[in-house]
Amino acid sequence: MKLNKVLFGMMFTASAFNALAAQAPVVDMSSRTSGTGSVTEQLRSLEEKLDSRNRSQVNIQRQLDMLQSEVNELRGVTELHSHQLSQVLERQRELYQELDRRVSEALKPASSVPTSIAVTNTDSIGAASQAYSNNLSENDAYDRALNMVLKEAKYEQAIPEFRAFNKNYPNSSYAPNAHYWLGQLLFNKDELVEAKQEFTIVVNQFSDSNKRPDAMLKLAMVSQKQNDNQNAITLYRQLLKEYPNSTSAKLAKPRLESLSK
Repeated sequence: MKLNKVLFGMMFTASAFNALAAQAPVVDMSSRTSGTGSVTEQLRSLEEKLDSRNRSQVNIQRQLDMLQSEVNELRGVTELHSHQLSQVLERQRELYQELDRRVSEALKPASSVPTSIAVTNTDSIGAASQAYSNNLSENDAYDRALNMVLKEAKYEQAIPEFRAFNKNYPNSSYAPNAHYWLGQLLFNKDELVEAKQEFTIVVNQFSDSNKRPDAMLKLAMVSQKQNDNQNAITLYRQLLKEYPNSTSAKLAKPRLESLSK
């Protein structure tokens, strides 16, 4: 009897063990190994992408540094050119002032120098003036005309150059100077009617120009040459009143005194 119980117990235990074994999950080790490899590859891919992005950022930063360096160089070049341009403009202004001083000295009554700009070398002038080029810029056109007076003594040729400049650039900042120099050249040729027109333009249309007192003096001198002494006196007095400390006023004073005697 005991033997049967023992056998029955052993059979029950074996049956229970088999049942538990059937219910236990089966783990596929090959699948887990494959999953581990996939994660590794993903990590490696992420590292490569990060490295690529870092390299791109470094390249972009390097390019930005190069662009900044080029911008700094361009800024330096611009500042240099601006400084050089300022020097050129200042030199041009000094040249005009020196020329005005010389003309004023020539107009002094006590001076033995003629009151007009003398043409000392008529052979260099030629029979006709050169044609005006519309391709010249405003600055070049004005410099071309002025240099004919200052450097080349081509007074006859300068007249059509200034006329063309006044026609093509009526609103130029050089306009009062151009009208004044045209009037001066015509005054030197004793073409008083046309000279008067040019000086009148400066006086009436360019009240802020530093050429206005000079033009007013020349208008008075034109009237004096035309024997219109009363108008000359009026202009001399106007000049002394509006520009009492100018060089033109100093030149006008003895002329006024000589007409008032």
